[in-house]
Amino acid sequence: QVQLAESGGGLVQTGGSLRLSCVVSGTTFTGYNMAWYRQVPGNQRELVARIDTRNNPIYADSVKGRFTISRMNVWKTLFLQMDSLKPEDTAVYFCNKDRQVHSNMFSWGQGTQVTVSS
Repeated sequence: QVQLAESGGGLVQTGGSLRLSCVVSGTTFTGYNMAWYRQVPGNQRELVARIDTRNNPIYADSVKGRFTISRMNVWKTLFLQMDSLKPEDTAVYFCNKDRQVHSNMFSWGQGTQVTVSS
């Protein structure tokens, strides 16, 4: 059974930083393009950052220059370094396959809450 375990969220002031982690278990990891998503209640899940199997990242315009996605295949772990955080970054953050590449997603984890105070 595939499990996604996101962690690292919290409450931070505007301009602060957080580093999110996502540990993937129950499946291989190396062969998948992965991504971070975020969701605000009432809104659809937004794709924030993507990384392919060769560690090439792509970012949404809203986070470009502030967020850095990376992966450690040996640990089956996906990371998201978030700097210069803004109140509009407040959301629950999730990891999963890159939905623009893979049609069958893993079951979603519980996510990790990021709250940025103004």
